[in-house]
Amino acid sequence: MSHKAGFVNIIGNPNVGKSTLMNAFVGEKLSIITSKAQTTRHRILGIVNGDDFQVVLSDTPGIIKPAYELQASMMDFVKSAFEDADVLIYMVEIGEQALKDEAFFNKIKSSKIPVLLLLNKIDKSDQTQLEEQVQAWTSKVPNAEIYPISALEGFNVNEVFNRIIELLPESPPFYPKDQLTDKPERFFVNEIIREKILLHYKKEIPYAVEVDTEEFFEEENIIRVRSVIMVERETQKGIIIGHKGSALKRVGVEARKDLETFFGKQIHIELYVKVNKNWRSNANQLKRFGYNN
Repeated sequence: MSHKAGFVNIIGNPNVGKSTLMNAFVGEKLSIITSKAQTTRHRILGIVNGDDFQVVLSDTPGIIKPAYELQASMMDFVKSAFEDADVLIYMVEIGEQALKDEAFFNKIKSSKIPVLLLLNKIDKSDQTQLEEQVQAWTSKVPNAEIYPISALEGFNVNEVFNRIIELLPESPPFYPKDQLTDKPERFFVNEIIREKILLHYKKEIPYAVEVDTEEFFEEENIIRVRSVIMVERETQKGIIIGHKGSALKRVGVEARKDLETFFGKQIHIELYVKVNKNWRSNANQLKRFGYNN
C-alpha cells in the first residue's frame, strides 16, 4: 500500500483562525486560541496520522511588520514556513483584503507548490458577500484553490483535509505514527499558562509576558509543575499578581484545569512572577525562550 506524507504550512494575518483550524485538524488543543492578535509566537507542528498518510501541519504567527526583536523572530518562523511546505494554506477571513506584508503576499502568488486559500468565518457573512469575496480572491491569487470554511463551526474542514491528502507526495512518515507534535511537554504548560494571561489581562501586559516552566516532574498519578511568569517591569509584576495574589491564583486554577485535560492526569502547579527587563529586545533572552533559533 502506498503511503503519503508531507508538510502543510498555515500562514495569514493575525487572528484569522489559523490556530482554530490546526486544532480542528489535529483534534487536540495545540495552539493558543484567543480573541487577541499575536497569540501564536512559535511555529507549532501538529501531526495527523492515518494508515496510509501523515500530515505534518505547521501553525505560524500572524504576519505583521515587526516592531521589536521578538516580533522579528516570530516573522522568521513564518519565512521558514515557505521553505519546507508541500502544501501551503493561506488563510483569510471574510472582509479581508490582503496580507499586511506585500513581500509575503507576492511569495504566495508566485508559489510553485499547491496553495489552498481558505476563506474563513463565512458564518459571519451572507451569500452575496461570500460570492464577491471568492471572486475577488480568485483574481488576486489565481494560482490558489479557494475553499470557503468556518474553522470554528467545522464547515468544509473535512473537505479541505481530504484535498490536502490528495496533494501530498508519496513518502514514508517523517515522525513516529503515535506522535502528536514536535514540542515537549513543558512547551504546552507554558502556552496554556500564557493563554490564561492573554484572556484575563489587558493592554500591553500579555505581550510583555513569557512563561518558563522550570520543573516538570511526572509521577504515576500526578504531574508537578513549577513555572515562572516573566514580565518586563515591576508594575507589570504587581498587575499579574493582583490584590493579595487573587489574579495569579485565577491564572493557576484555570491553567491547572486545562493541563489536567491535556495530560489526562492530576496537576499540581506552582506559579511565580519575576521581572526580566526588556526580554523582548534581548537576543540572549529570546534564544533562551526558543526564539532566534
